[in-house]
Amino acid sequence: MSKPDSTASDVRPVADGPAPAWGRRVVVAVLALIVIAGALGVFGVHSRTVRTTANGYTLTVTYPQTARAGLDVPWRVHVHHPGGFPAQIVIAVSTDYFRMFETQGFFPDADSVSNDGRFVYFTFDTVPGSSDFSVDYDAYIQPAAQIGKSAIVKLVVGKHIQAQTSLHTWLVP
Repeated sequence: MSKPDSTASDVRPVADGPAPAWGRRVVVAVLALIVIAGALGVFGVHSRTVRTTANGYTLTVTYPQTARAGLDVPWRVHVHHPGGFPAQIVIAVSTDYFRMFETQGFFPDADSVSNDGRFVYFTFDTVPGSSDFSVDYDAYIQPAAQIGKSAIVKLVVGKHIQAQTSLHTWLVP
């Protein structure tokens, strides 16, 4: 019984040449691009503002267009009406949209909230004579959220939709 001189004596030699070298270079270049993109904040939170004007009302929504789980995100609705508001306005938002958020609450708090399965209706008392109204949502993306959501945001005054817009939040890993 003869003993081999090396434990690697039965290992095949690795084929070196242009193909393995180029493959390594491509993989390293892709990894470098991902690290650089991350350092530049490409994978962080990017907000977007959508604005629509109808029936004398301007509805502006600032929301997270791109976000990641666990990060704080902006969400704000601003309504402008030069003639002032009636005693109450309603902001309606697609119910499913809020399922990707963890929240600290709305500011100001709604005076009443209802849900018909499709939309959450936030009813706010307005300040007499005011032509601007804003509501902020203090929230972050749930750690378990993996998929973005779309929503419709409506301004309802006197049981009539005065303005509406749509939005989509895309979540990245």
